[in-house]
Amino acid sequence: MPQIPEKIHELTVGQLSARSGAAVSALHFYESKGLITSRRTSGNQRRYGRDTLRRVAFIRAAQRVGIPLATVRDALAQLPEERTPTNEDWARLSATWRTELDERIKQLGRLRDHLTDCIGCGCLSLQNCVLSNPDDVIGERMTGSRLLSERRAAKE
Repeated sequence: MPQIPEKIHELTVGQLSARSGAAVSALHFYESKGLITSRRTSGNQRRYGRDTLRRVAFIRAAQRVGIPLATVRDALAQLPEERTPTNEDWARLSATWRTELDERIKQLGRLRDHLTDCIGCGCLSLQNCVLSNPDDVIGERMTGSRLLSERRAAKE
């Protein structure tokens, strides 16, 4: 990992990419979504503060556990003066995200458990299928192919 001398307080996009492991295109995307900021030089080149390294690490860690970028952006915006997240910030935010992740894990477990039945059945019945129609919610209103015609009518 390339070291950046302490006297350098701003990083080019290439330096930030090399140091953080994020592709330049990802950094541009993060900036376009308001997750990180840069200033422009007189030559219109981006310059990032050194603290952006920690913000990028925070963003990437959240992404790895499945937190949507919009949620990450909202969390970062709530920090005082949009400062860089600390260990305490991560602990607080991850605790709130844990419930959401636990629910997703349960939902994925249910999908996994029913996947074999669905593949074995092969029908993908909209009336009975636990993947297409969890808990048979649609079956209470109508059955089978009428659902497809209802969707087409709604689009027209």
